[in-house]
Amino acid sequence: MRTAEHIDALEAAGRGLADAAEAAGPDAGVPTCPGWRVRDLLRHTTTVHRWATGFVTEGHAEYRPEGAEPPLDGAPLLAHYREGHAALVAALRAAPGDLAAWTFFPAPSPLAFWARRQAHETAVHRADAESALAAGTGPGPVGAAFAADGVDELLAGFHGLDRSRVRTAVPRTLRIRATDTGDVWTVRLSAAPPVTERGTADGGTADGGPATGDPAAGGPVDAELTGTAARLYLTLWNRLPASAVTASGDPELLRLWRETSAIG
Repeated sequence: MRTAEHIDALEAAGRGLADAAEAAGPDAGVPTCPGWRVRDLLRHTTTVHRWATGFVTEGHAEYRPEGAEPPLDGAPLLAHYREGHAALVAALRAAPGDLAAWTFFPAPSPLAFWARRQAHETAVHRADAESALAAGTGPGPVGAAFAADGVDELLAGFHGLDRSRVRTAVPRTLRIRATDTGDVWTVRLSAAPPVTERGTADGGTADGGPATGDPAAGGPVDAELTGTAARLYLTLWNRLPASAVTASGDPELLRLWRETSAIG
């Protein structure tokens, strides 16, 4: 996806989050984040938005910690959230293509990193807000291309970092297959950080070239998850139950993912 598309997705997700939070009310529990209420979700997300805006507008070259969460509630908190979200969107749209700023995993550019990261941060938390609605319908729809991009960011970005806790004493392989987009991810697990290869259903790589090593869509694996990109996205982020997708192979490997893949 292009940076402009990520910014558009961030804008839409942020507004959707605010609308769902307003409809649910600050006291509503957030089933996808046990122990949280909507006010906690808004305080967390607006703090992240304002933290990210600082890197975009001030070009910080090194990590800086997030600020304190705002001691607000109710309508003032919602207004504070909307203000911070709008400021982040505006900052990304105004940022130069050659923005220099700290990032925490590889990306084509810092601007591309922050637009993509905040689009998915906000989309996942929009799903949290939607899960808090009294109707109990759960997270709303997620576009297939955006969801596939988010699966890739989660697997190759976050879980490519040394801090990933998804480890196995004996090498194991997990395959994730999107039935609607044709994307296939092969995740090789070991005592080191996971290594992910993104391919396509015909065995090629995502950029159209031939797969290296075992084809992403073929070869033996220990477990596989199959579903639409949107369901995989929300399931891998632990926003939908494991039953939302089709699982085959070793259930212990799937349990390992559920228990150790959370992003702090």
